[in-house]
Amino acid sequence: MSDTALEAILRRDRTVVAIALVIVTLLAWAYLLHLGYEMGRSGAPAPDDASAEMPGMDMSEMDMPGMDMGAAIAPGFRAWTLADFGFIFTMWAVMMVGMMTPSVTPMLLLYALVGRKARIEGKLFAPTGWFFSGYVLVWVFFSIGATLFQWLLASMALLTPMMATANSAVGGLVLIGAGLYQWTPVKEACLHQCQAPIAFLSSHGGFRSDPFGALRLGIDHGIYCLGCCWALMALLFVGGVMNIVWIGGLAILILLEKTLPTGRLIPRLSGTMLVVAGIWLLVGV
Repeated sequence: MSDTALEAILRRDRTVVAIALVIVTLLAWAYLLHLGYEMGRSGAPAPDDASAEMPGMDMSEMDMPGMDMGAAIAPGFRAWTLADFGFIFTMWAVMMVGMMTPSVTPMLLLYALVGRKARIEGKLFAPTGWFFSGYVLVWVFFSIGATLFQWLLASMALLTPMMATANSAVGGLVLIGAGLYQWTPVKEACLHQCQAPIAFLSSHGGFRSDPFGALRLGIDHGIYCLGCCWALMALLFVGGVMNIVWIGGLAILILLEKTLPTGRLIPRLSGTMLVVAGIWLLVGV
């Protein structure tokens, strides 16, 4: 292969990474939309009727291979099986990929750009996939915790069939807690690391040439991202874990927080709105 052809391929690295990220994101959202469609087709009861039987369907016959969907998403059906845990964990993991991939794209494109320049100079450089794998790994572990928390809420009959909190007081407290977290120094510090990829790299020794080092760097970045966004993810239990509009709204909020040069403005505005909404929900109990 000629040097000119090789250079042309290297120049397309960022395009290839961008296309791959778009494909991953679209596949994740397609899966979520499929699950949302299946739940909508089931005719689930309204969120304020947590004890109602889901009309027009036999939950044991729902077309979700490997599990009884109703057992995992609605209170009062039966104890979860291992298959139920596996299904809900997969749902959370795919959801995290769909929600978080757009916001980490600037960092990944920067990685691809630096990697291309390093290879042109004849330096070793770990592929972008190692960094992204480390980032995703953090959210996989988060998905395990979210699955266990959902199981706890379901076992206490605190979830509706749409996987939202069945208790308005609990929902109000979650809103207030998430809103207050938006104002904390921890949120600010983690968000700063996510908003400034170059500053993050400078403080962590730059990109790595070895795969394990790139994986670890991706994990470090994912931890900051988790510290920035975990409270917002808890809001899924308020609006409904499979509420596509709610999921999309949170994904857009996270993307705006990380990419717009507004500093603390968006987190504090959204935090204030969440606290007000939580108080309103508690007052209406």
